[in-house]
Amino acid sequence: MKVLVTGGAGYVGSMLVPMLLEKGHTVRVVDWLAHGGQSLLPVWSHPGFEFIGGDLRDPGVVTAAVKDVNAVVHLAAIVGDPACARDPELAKSVNVGASLSLIAAAKAAGVERLVFASTCSNYGRMKDPEGFVDENADLAPVSLYAETKVAVENAVLAAGEDKGICSTALRCATVFGVSPRMRFDLTVNEFTMEMISRKEIKVFGETMWRPYIHVRDMARGIIAVLEAPRASVAGEVFNLGSTDQNYQKQQLVDLIKPHAPDARVEYVHKAEDPRDYRVTFAKIKAALGFETTRSVPEGIREVADLVRSGIISDFADSRWRN
Repeated sequence: MKVLVTGGAGYVGSMLVPMLLEKGHTVRVVDWLAHGGQSLLPVWSHPGFEFIGGDLRDPGVVTAAVKDVNAVVHLAAIVGDPACARDPELAKSVNVGASLSLIAAAKAAGVERLVFASTCSNYGRMKDPEGFVDENADLAPVSLYAETKVAVENAVLAAGEDKGICSTALRCATVFGVSPRMRFDLTVNEFTMEMISRKEIKVFGETMWRPYIHVRDMARGIIAVLEAPRASVAGEVFNLGSTDQNYQKQQLVDLIKPHAPDARVEYVHKAEDPRDYRVTFAKIKAALGFETTRSVPEGIREVADLVRSGIISDFADSRWRN
């Protein structure tokens, strides 16, 4: 396939693009390079790689991006609650406005497949604290970021109605691990970096649950959906992750402690956190046979080795955050 990856220079995109190329697909990336483009250097000279620098809010960029592609993987967004809260109007225009334009353009151009990276944050707070939420659970977004994802999910699935584009929404677990465009503002990566480099951490809401997925496994899941038979994924929503990789924040700290035994940990208890969800990923395993390959403890070790290596020296630099 010829695949358009929006946001291909980002944390997930820079992992996904080389994997697609390795599998024989050709890849076009569109990215406005808000965090730089060095993550694309390893694939720059690949004969199957193409790059468009631009903003998806520009109709000309969108038209050029979707021309003659078979599939679209839509990753581009203002990602995360803090980034969206910092500039709500930008978040709405990028996450919703540009996404709706992309979906319409993809349909008009005859694109066959569309995979949208959504988020498990859409679940908000699970009703049963002892249970798990699945794809049929009520959505209860409690942040602007999640609200934008829910809105685009609805548009993506609507685009596939009446034998339209084969569209799939992936509600992704919180990502972790080392990527060509590294981030230290994601929970596992951040906790590991702070406990090792700063030897202290303040943890809010230590009992709240989240599911986690390694960045490489997220890329693998996207490819699995792209390459699956249309009947298996058209109009479907899948949670993307692994049921055994749900953790409370305190559990993450306990897993990191062997790598940072001298770190001082302060817990700030929060009786009410609007985001508290433990997720089951049985559907994607049953439908596609997809299983993750890297666990949170393995990711912690990977990040810990990076932090200690000296390859990155200034962890406070804004380039490592969204």
